[in-house]
Amino acid sequence: MTRKPLIVGLGGTVRAGSSTEKALICALKAAEAKGAETRLLGGAFLSGLPIFDPRPGETNTAQQELAEAIRAADGVIVASPGYHGSISGVIKNALDTLELTRGDAEPYLSHKPVGTIITADGWQAAGTTLMALRAIIHALRGWPTPFGAALNAGTGLFDPAGNCNDEKDAWQLATVAEQVMEFARMRASTPLKAAVR
Repeated sequence: MTRKPLIVGLGGTVRAGSSTEKALICALKAAEAKGAETRLLGGAFLSGLPIFDPRPGETNTAQQELAEAIRAADGVIVASPGYHGSISGVIKNALDTLELTRGDAEPYLSHKPVGTIITADGWQAAGTTLMALRAIIHALRGWPTPFGAALNAGTGLFDPAGNCNDEKDAWQLATVAEQVMEFARMRASTPLKAAVR
């Protein structure tokens, strides 16, 4: 790859400064340290997306921005809180909005490595949410990275500067970023072959 890979971070909550968005920012910083260009579509952006309507009609600027960012991405990192055993509504709505790419040659998350980050108040919610998110990524034709970060927000995750309090959490976020970068570079160096008829 002769240019920097573009890694798009998608995640957060409607609450500014959420643990989920801080975790995503940490992962994006780790990707930058590995040579990526990054773009954050955080909670403020996601909370402004209208509820996706599959009926034909106009799309607004935010919906178009999301679709274009994912089209341009070499890799994606999705971060969601665990709400009642699954991903949050704003994250699901953003992923549903990728239906706008349905007619593309490579729709949705096709052939893109996708890292996953979950923050939840407890390990059980983190585990079920991680499985749900990975299943959705598969349905969107993405490649979930082998490792997914699960952070227990019941403990204080970040210091006032936004750094991880626990080295294990920092390692998890860095590992997600590293695997997305590794897969993005492999994908760039090995173009997909045309399907055999």
